[in-house]
Amino acid sequence: MNTFGSLFRITTFGESHGPGIGVIIDGCPAGLPITAEEIQVALDRRRPGQSDLTTPRSEADRVEVQSGIFRDETTGTPISLYIRNQDQHSHDYSHIEHAYRPSHADFTYDQKYGRRDFRGGGRSSARETAARVAAGAVAQKLLDQHGIRVSSYVSQVGAVAVPVGYEQLDLGLIDSNPVRCPHPETAERMADLIRQVRDRHDTVGGYVTCVVQGVPAGLGEPVFDKLHSELGRAMLGINAVKGFEYGSGFSGVLLFGSEHNDAFYTDEAGQVRTRTNHSGGIQGGISNGQDIYFRVAFKPVATILQSQQTINDQGEAISLAGRGRHDPCVLPRAVPIVDAMTALVLADMLLRARANRV
Repeated sequence: MNTFGSLFRITTFGESHGPGIGVIIDGCPAGLPITAEEIQVALDRRRPGQSDLTTPRSEADRVEVQSGIFRDETTGTPISLYIRNQDQHSHDYSHIEHAYRPSHADFTYDQKYGRRDFRGGGRSSARETAARVAAGAVAQKLLDQHGIRVSSYVSQVGAVAVPVGYEQLDLGLIDSNPVRCPHPETAERMADLIRQVRDRHDTVGGYVTCVVQGVPAGLGEPVFDKLHSELGRAMLGINAVKGFEYGSGFSGVLLFGSEHNDAFYTDEAGQVRTRTNHSGGIQGGISNGQDIYFRVAFKPVATILQSQQTINDQGEAISLAGRGRHDPCVLPRAVPIVDAMTALVLADMLLRARANRV
């Protein structure tokens, strides 16, 4: 499917080396203040060519608002956002027209459709995520009206990890360095590692951590559309994602129930709180008013500029090396994508919550 969401719903379209990519947003309430410039801010965080740590593909990623916004407010009708491709080097991919690149979608697309667009992977390219980021900027404006803030950052590259939890970080520093890590000392080590990996024509993966603050209690559905399952679905739908955990995640298995349970209390303002937050702000699939936090694992980028053994579409063994312009580490540019997908899930849940109570 190319559509995501229930009430706040998006449909993306376009390919990496086609004329452009875009998104249709359906279900956004009327009267939401939003400008093309605000959408552009989000796209500028994701676009290629930002620093020496990312692909040198030079795309301005200028958003064109084609419908659904009038006088800087949403009209309630479908919003169409379009981004033109301008710096495609399709010739870089002529050598893989019949080859199956290791860990790419070449073979699986051939099996599913009987054909594939080999230019940059076509629809399977992470280029498509620019459309999600544009839509996420609109969703974030809806969250702003409810005081909900989404903050994602790079928490680990390879074996280099931020040594403290998000509570001890200044999340305002996320964009202070090209790695998008709010721990300056660790950010420098991460950048050094990415450069080393790039220089030996390899790639490296890691983790993006996301923190959502200001979420009211009561968002999410009790059975199939639990809030954490929708967040997991959103994250696992991002290119190169291999894992998702929220709250205590897999480390929670090391605790006993008496250690893991989050005890409730009433604070001085009369608000229900929990003394710990192993639940990650979600219990029974529904937000409990605490911070929501989760971690997303990204694999090393599959395209490497080294010779590898594979086969072609005739089943013949061949040797293949990547060409073109690719990220040595996807994490810095993945941060706004995680932000966007999180905002889309929460915007949808906010609209759904309106139907749950009179």
